[in-house]
Amino acid sequence: MPFLQNNIHVKEEYDSNLKYKKKYFELRNVIKNLVYENAALCDLVTDIQEKVNLVKEERKFLLLKLYQFDPSLLNISNPPDVNKKIKKRTNSDTPDIKPSKRKPVLKIKKKLVQPIPLDSTGRPVFPISLGDLTIHSLGEVLTDRPEFHSEDVIYPVGFVSTRIYGSAKDPEKKCVYTCKIFDGGNGPKFEIAADSDLEAPIVGMSADYCHTQLLLLINSTIQEQVVSTRPKGNEFFGLTHSTVLNLIQSSPGTRKCVNYKWSKFEVSKHSEPITDDNDATLSYDSLQRSITFSKYHMVPEIKEEPPDEIMDTSSNTLRDLLMS
Repeated sequence: MPFLQNNIHVKEEYDSNLKYKKKYFELRNVIKNLVYENAALCDLVTDIQEKVNLVKEERKFLLLKLYQFDPSLLNISNPPDVNKKIKKRTNSDTPDIKPSKRKPVLKIKKKLVQPIPLDSTGRPVFPISLGDLTIHSLGEVLTDRPEFHSEDVIYPVGFVSTRIYGSAKDPEKKCVYTCKIFDGGNGPKFEIAADSDLEAPIVGMSADYCHTQLLLLINSTIQEQVVSTRPKGNEFFGLTHSTVLNLIQSSPGTRKCVNYKWSKFEVSKHSEPITDDNDATLSYDSLQRSITFSKYHMVPEIKEEPPDEIMDTSSNTLRDLLMS
């Protein structure tokens, strides 16, 4: 009898522990989803805030220009930034002195550029290694068709880059993706081809479309939402990397790209490559952290606790998500 009672007690304790363990992992699953949702909302808020700040600066600039052209249009006697100067001068014997017109100084933050090797003529030496990204050719800038550039990016025909990322067939293995830009007639045509499957490239009329298809394939292979499908095609191709953008911007004919807004660059004092290590849609290492997190936090039935090294990796992933 004592032995039977002891077994019953052990079974009840085991069932109770299993019940709370399942609840514990369900809570962690909810927390993960909330973290991803919070990260997406943070990105959205940041984008909107940047647009709002830009519109505010443009509004101030346009108001000052409008006042300089015709003060009566604003229905004010003096602009706000020169009222104090006029009041001080009205006490003197020269009341007709007009305020000086100064153009507003718009501070543009310079983008850091990684130092790259140059030949004797000052031209870049290819390939250019930028961490997981490698540039093999800048291509040719087409200035006669506005479809081949936007305000932030230029799409040179013949541009070729490679990026190390997770394989679509086995995302835990490294794969080299070749990214190319072709002339599609009405606009640029983009291609992403894996070195393990060169006969089935991803082709589309935008870099974002190609990148989205790749991310969907990775999620489909893992059968989990291990990476966000929000596309970052221009970043994956390397077109928005400050070093690459500086080189493309310096190419012949870019001054004729009427819609493109020029950026200012400054060579970084550090030789370390500028990378996107915390972005699972661009970085192989970050993708692996996301996969590890999913493996040990999205299982339906919990049999045992994951090893300590996995828990440490998961904690780092959660911290990366919260800090991004």
